[in-house]
Amino acid sequence: MEPINGRTTGSVLGAQIDALSWDAAMARLLGWAHARESRYVTICNVHVVVSASRDAGYRGIINGSDMATPDGAPVAWMLRRQGFAGQPRISGPDLMWALCGRAAAENLPVYCYGSSEATLGLLEERLRAAFPALRLTMEAPPFRTLTPEEDAAAMERINTSDAGIVFVGLGCPKQERWMAEHRGRVNAVMIGVGAAFDFHAGTVQRAPAWMRDNGLEWLHRLLSEPGRLWKRYLVTNTLFILGAARQLLGK
Repeated sequence: MEPINGRTTGSVLGAQIDALSWDAAMARLLGWAHARESRYVTICNVHVVVSASRDAGYRGIINGSDMATPDGAPVAWMLRRQGFAGQPRISGPDLMWALCGRAAAENLPVYCYGSSEATLGLLEERLRAAFPALRLTMEAPPFRTLTPEEDAAAMERINTSDAGIVFVGLGCPKQERWMAEHRGRVNAVMIGVGAAFDFHAGTVQRAPAWMRDNGLEWLHRLLSEPGRLWKRYLVTNTLFILGAARQLLGK
């Protein structure tokens, strides 16, 4: 248990993850959003914490975030093992959906930054159908490093939109690095939601709830895209199990 700037966190393979309820997370995020505070939030699944354990620079980005939520049943389980009883998963797709609902009700503009034009088109249709009052702006940046001029123009578009929340879907670790670089420049809460754009757009099928609740979302994704993901999950899951065992055994 480690208080950081009024937060309570646990350590998962060296990544400092917030121990908090859904209500506390939502209240904190919406408070920052309405105040247009420049913050960034990392959504930490097994892949993120393993990557952070192996890359000090990336670990610094995760530990420097304003909130790091336990996405993935194994990460939440590690917090519960540290005494945070009942710690829930706070996943990117679920958090995005809940925040969009609140943003629509509270007249809070949101911005989706990342992915492709095609995916954003489908995502916009879904969000507008579910939340007709939602003030929504979408942007698919080029799949390359932006020039300083292009980056400045993107910041101007985001800030001019008056968004209080920017959902960032650039993939791990690019989105976390992007948010860290733009804290202080984006007048909103940036939340790296990873595959949430694809899930909500319907371009990638999400695991059923029973698999998510039992830590098997990775298996669903592996079975959906075995050729692309088998090596990532084989290596990442093995490293997580080994690292978690060492941590829990105090080695």
